[in-house]
Amino acid sequence: MNTSPQLLQDNHYSVLIIGGGQAGLSMSYNLKQQCIDHLILEKNRIGHAWRSERWDTFCLVTPNWQCTLPGFPYTGNDPYGFMKKDDIVDYIDRYVASFEPPAAEGVGVTRLLRNAANVFEIETTKGNLTADQVVVAIGGYHIPIIPGAAEKLPDHIVQLHSSDYVNPESLPPGDILVVGTGQSGCQIAEDLHLTGRRVHLCVGDAPRVARTYRGKDVVEWLDHMKYYDLPVERHPLGTGVREKTNHYVTGRDGGRDIDLRKFALEGMQLYGRFETFADGIATFGSELKNNLDSADAASENIKNNIDKFIADNAIDAPKEARYVPLWEPPADAPQRLNMGSNNIAAVIWCIGFRTDFSWIEETIFDARGYPGHTRGVTDIAGLYFLGLPWQYTWGSGRFSGIARDAGYLLEHIVRHRDKNLPTMKISVQSTQLEVQ
Repeated sequence: MNTSPQLLQDNHYSVLIIGGGQAGLSMSYNLKQQCIDHLILEKNRIGHAWRSERWDTFCLVTPNWQCTLPGFPYTGNDPYGFMKKDDIVDYIDRYVASFEPPAAEGVGVTRLLRNAANVFEIETTKGNLTADQVVVAIGGYHIPIIPGAAEKLPDHIVQLHSSDYVNPESLPPGDILVVGTGQSGCQIAEDLHLTGRRVHLCVGDAPRVARTYRGKDVVEWLDHMKYYDLPVERHPLGTGVREKTNHYVTGRDGGRDIDLRKFALEGMQLYGRFETFADGIATFGSELKNNLDSADAASENIKNNIDKFIADNAIDAPKEARYVPLWEPPADAPQRLNMGSNNIAAVIWCIGFRTDFSWIEETIFDARGYPGHTRGVTDIAGLYFLGLPWQYTWGSGRFSGIARDAGYLLEHIVRHRDKNLPTMKISVQSTQLEVQ
């Protein structure tokens, strides 16, 4: 990867890519194939989230064969396995080495706007740039969500967001309260549980999915069923699916289900949704049973769809008994937790992120701050988004679908460039960026 200052001596680019994760790299690969001058701006280090915002035992929940970055499909010897954190970082690093994208690390973007000449002006922590077109490739997970109730916890209780969790050994001795049961919450709770830590888990309404069913990984069945080709506008929930929590499952140790009922039998204490904290007591909702049942129902519904697909296509697949709940919460399931008497040493907030595009000065955002777009193309000519969850399909924010989305944006970038070539001759100011 070339991060030399020479890349920044001319402060105007045909295309600027903001963000150096898999989305930004995929866009850069496509642009480089077309010999379009561009630059990636990454405020940290390329692949930062994978390096620094994942815990030690983190692994993908999608099989390795779904890792299909543009020009760089998975070629290892374990296509049905699941990359661990270090393997993911290595995959990113090898991708970078394979085509050497032009990138500037340690450059944060603080402002983006169009001027009267319809040229984009980009203010950064290292100086100012201009560009004919801009691809915002920073995904949709920006600001960790920590509830206001966190301020009421005593200082001796360690608090951290899931993106800051490292391993059980990094936490003080004592019980751990994990709030949230999306993928991160369930996997972190399991990570702690497997090392013998006493875990108290607040169960939300996230659905779950079986790891395997009738002889195949469920992801493989869904791929055969073309689920991953389903565009967002054809999803039963429409764009509302973007607000839904992902199904929880794990790729750990070769892949398996995450069954919270099994954890309960093994000593993990389950509660309903976290509500508040006051006077040393955490309180929870009464919906534990409903949330467990709903998660199971989501998994069984996926199996129903697989059964139908198998029958409709006369596929020879082994029969498999359906899931039977291993545990039921008692009628008087606890809704209060005395943090002191239960020796709660740490709280891990696993309740997601908020988006933050406040630095983009264009009126394309809805009341929740989500950008208006069609497959990443906005109403602002030359401004695009890439890597958003369900930007176009389920795989848009993942290794599996980013190539399709980047290829689609490339077509628009080339069309915009060709249409405006005669008018894109602008004078370049002398402002220089210095990369240290």
